[in-house]
Amino acid sequence: MNTKTLSPHALSVIDQYTHFKVGEATCTIPYFNNKTTKAKAALAVRVGKGSPKEISDEIKEFTHLKHIPTEILTNESLKKILTDNNIGIDCSGFAYYVLNAENKELGKGTLDKHIHFTQSHGLFGKILSRLSPVKNIGVATFADDANSRIISVQHIQPGDMITMIGDSEEFERDHILIIHRAEYQNFIPTKIYYSHAIAYPEDGIYGTGIKEGMIEITDLHKSITEQRWTENNTTNEQNHMCVRARKSNTQIRRLKWW
Repeated sequence: MNTKTLSPHALSVIDQYTHFKVGEATCTIPYFNNKTTKAKAALAVRVGKGSPKEISDEIKEFTHLKHIPTEILTNESLKKILTDNNIGIDCSGFAYYVLNAENKELGKGTLDKHIHFTQSHGLFGKILSRLSPVKNIGVATFADDANSRIISVQHIQPGDMITMIGDSEEFERDHILIIHRAEYQNFIPTKIYYSHAIAYPEDGIYGTGIKEGMIEITDLHKSITEQRWTENNTTNEQNHMCVRARKSNTQIRRLKWW
């Protein structure tokens, strides 16, 4: 059995979102849905596009202004402060920072040096994209042929994305998973592990955030949606993400310059 993972730098970014720490309190950064909050002109940290450091700086400023000693924070109170103040991360923002870290580890520099901002239009849109790239990159941008190429199940590896575009039944937002680990037997993938930012119905207000799942490759000749998905102790028909993937245009993709 051979195992491959993202670089330590990229894994560290995932960990910083998953185990966000202030004082002695730790929680996962909550999921942010810009579709419902409508705050596109706000700072990146307020629209689901903040880096772990930016979110940390925002919380430090908030607790200072509110005279809240960080040493009294609990895991639950930290998550509540983040959620109640709309400080979180969306799925494409999370993907951006993880892939950006991996891109730098590969000697490719930052993502914004390569990305084509296919969803930004006009001169003003192009200027905004260059000034704040993370705020102008969504799932559709990552999934565009200008930025990534489709990968077969057989050739999947850490750093690849699983993009889900469209959902005619539920009108859900586009979604993206980042593969952070893969297991191989005789160079054939057997299991892949992914991370993403998500809010499930059962999460309630304070249960959203960064989650992980596993896909067992049962048949190389079938699509990724026909493999065995496991997350939160549920599989396939009971698994939210598998059901979501099967209702969407779901593809395995890799950045074109990798």
